[in-house]
Amino acid sequence: MMDTENLGQHISKQFNQDLENIREEVLAMGGLVEEQLTKALEALNSHDIELANEVIDNDDRVNDFEINIDEACVKILAKRQPAASDLRLVSTVLKTITDLERVGDEAEKIARMAVDIAESKETSPLSGKLHYGALQHLGSLVKNMLHEALDSFARMDTESAVKVAKKDKKADDEYDAISRQLMTYMMEEPRSITQVLDFLWAARALERIGDHAHNICEYIVYLVQGQDVRHLTWDEIHRLVKTRN
Repeated sequence: MMDTENLGQHISKQFNQDLENIREEVLAMGGLVEEQLTKALEALNSHDIELANEVIDNDDRVNDFEINIDEACVKILAKRQPAASDLRLVSTVLKTITDLERVGDEAEKIARMAVDIAESKETSPLSGKLHYGALQHLGSLVKNMLHEALDSFARMDTESAVKVAKKDKKADDEYDAISRQLMTYMMEEPRSITQVLDFLWAARALERIGDHAHNICEYIVYLVQGQDVRHLTWDEIHRLVKTRN
């Protein structure tokens, strides 16, 4: 594991604080994105239009975080000429905030689906079929993945990152199961197509959030180990992490 004190080991002390500030901003952005996702799922579950609209309105705050952190990284690259290890940190931050911004976008999509479903004047044709339970279970899974990925980033903990990333397969499997269920029901009940599609897009958004959490875990391994692991299996990555720790 690599803690924050190690980040300045190979760099000039004059910009240690700049790097720490950026790291803290990433975690603050991550906290906001987690909150957005939690509220979007609650709005979907409770048909709370006001809460869903709050998520939609707050998406600009997520975008502002990305812009500000991006600008701070560019300044470091332009002024500090960081060494290789610190260049990896800046690169990791830039990639991570891109994924966090996209998680924010997916949370906004879920909120919009929540509004559409809540505003539907028809009795839910999915009543007794989906029960919202499968969608909420997938939501809980990917929300935990995101939280644990950010915790791994905060502690630069590669072993934890590997464990989180491996959960993406379960998220994919749950999404596939929901999709099959919805597609079958849509064929049996054509009148339900509009609402089924709302559920399907919400499930797809959750599956994508799992992918983004997975990506963040890859960036952590790259930062700490100094090796691009995008084309390795997670079992191979786990062996790499165990060997080097």
